[in-house]
Amino acid sequence: MENGAAPTAPAVIVAIDGPSGTGKSSTSKAVAAQLGLSYLDTGAQYRAITWWMVTNGIDIADPHAVADAAGKPEIVSGTDPAAPTIAVDGVDVAGPIRTQEVTSKVSAVSAVPEVRARITELQRTIAAAAERGIVVEGRDIGTTVLPDADLKIFLTASAEARAARRSGELKNADVQATREALIKRDAADSSRKTSPLAKADDAVEVDTTDLTLPQVIECVVTLVEEKRAGK
Repeated sequence: MENGAAPTAPAVIVAIDGPSGTGKSSTSKAVAAQLGLSYLDTGAQYRAITWWMVTNGIDIADPHAVADAAGKPEIVSGTDPAAPTIAVDGVDVAGPIRTQEVTSKVSAVSAVPEVRARITELQRTIAAAAERGIVVEGRDIGTTVLPDADLKIFLTASAEARAARRSGELKNADVQATREALIKRDAADSSRKTSPLAKADDAVEVDTTDLTLPQVIECVVTLVEEKRAGK
């Protein structure tokens, strides 16, 4: 280290939760990259196990069948925010997990307690191994997965704003149909018995409805830097 250089910043674990379309992934990746932290997209892990279930002919409508298969696939998440990866049994599934078929089934698979227990354990292991700290984004990170996270942030936005963003991501998707799908997904995720989508009591809520992505990123970076400075 050069003379006068700042000491290495303390490791910090940041939990970013919220429903789809609030800018979670874009914000989390950018914040992690800017601050030199690892990054974990927990939604991709649930999509990955859902993809495996679909590919292997597991009846998604049968929670017992899903539970029995929950421990079978090997899921590996790369945590480089510049190029996050997700693989199942050695196969790169970054593309296949974003299909409409997986999207329509991920809530049902995610609601099975055995699936959540398996993925939660995986997430905690990854977070614990992140030497410089990590930004973990999902739906139950601050409440269930990492309740002792150094900083918890809950992103929100109006259904209209979220639908517009998500339909833009999905290339010409119908905004109204996207809005209805998001509301349906929110309802499913918020009402499930195991680890529902919820804001932690000690989370900082950031409404992104009227903010640009750079503004959201700047807000979160400031929150993380303030937390690190106080450690």
